[in-house]
Amino acid sequence: MIRNALSLMVSCVIATGLIIGMWYLTFTHASQTAAWTISVRPNRGLPLTLPAPALPTRVLRNDVDVTASVPAARATARAQSAPAAACANSDALGIGRVVEIDTSEGPSFGNARTAAMDFLNDKEVVLSFDDGPWPGNTPAVLKALADECTTGVFFTIGKHASYHPELLRQVQAAGHIIGTHTWSHANLNSKKLGAQQVKDEVEKGFSAAKLVLGNSPAPLFRFPQLQSNAAAVSYLAQRHVGMFSADIDSLDFRRTSTPDKIVERVMSELEKRHKGIILMHDFQKNTAIALPALLRRLKEGGYRVVRITTRAPYETEPEYDAAILKDFRMPALRAPLTSAVRTVSQ
Repeated sequence: MIRNALSLMVSCVIATGLIIGMWYLTFTHASQTAAWTISVRPNRGLPLTLPAPALPTRVLRNDVDVTASVPAARATARAQSAPAAACANSDALGIGRVVEIDTSEGPSFGNARTAAMDFLNDKEVVLSFDDGPWPGNTPAVLKALADECTTGVFFTIGKHASYHPELLRQVQAAGHIIGTHTWSHANLNSKKLGAQQVKDEVEKGFSAAKLVLGNSPAPLFRFPQLQSNAAAVSYLAQRHVGMFSADIDSLDFRRTSTPDKIVERVMSELEKRHKGIILMHDFQKNTAIALPALLRRLKEGGYRVVRITTRAPYETEPEYDAAILKDFRMPALRAPLTSAVRTVSQ
């Protein structure tokens, strides 16, 4: 009798322990899952706190629109709000939705006059910036975007990245996606450039960005001066690179382009097209000055910013990584003083 009672008590204790253990595991799992949940609120253009790249790929893919690399594909609208704390600016422009691009077949985007893919819906824009990073201007552009809790695509020049590595790292730290714009801003459509030189410009640009950032940039590319040819396009497609042109050129590089003129030109073109990839330069001072006003006008006009992501990073070629490391001796590769010298007694 006593033995049966003891057995019953032991069984109860074990059962209680199992119940508590299951409750703990369930609660812990739910808490961890909730920490990575991305809330989806369609078409409200809500602010997104940057950066967001730390989210696991499997979660991010479940909550973005996937743009395939075939001409008939078109992303469907679905907005993504902040995965972390809310933006400090309650009236920020924010981000309307996030689009993931599969670049495996070398798709082209921008310029409605071509057969390029158009994944934008009405009242949607992509903010893109060329020729950086550059002192003064790039930090001002980053601040303007941060103040509005929005994002852009930065097409960096390899040489500029090597001159100012800390600035390109700031772009990455702010959560923006980074593509490339050749090594030296060479016109790849020039008859003076042979196939090898075109390849060098492309690959050195990607390798320079990789060595500065510590990881590969996105497989996104914009041709300098928007000048391309069949051979260059074919090479980039073989390297699984998505090529971006533009729908709206701010013409911010012109000497006559004041900040006010930049804003008015972009908004005027948007009134005609109702959407588009906007081309600007974080190399240009007037762009840095104009951007806060432009972002406000976009907000007032009901436009939503689309954030671009890619399915995979660019796979650089080892020979170009080695060449950049050996021949160009970028400041980014110098060890900081604190890693070489330390105080052992005082």
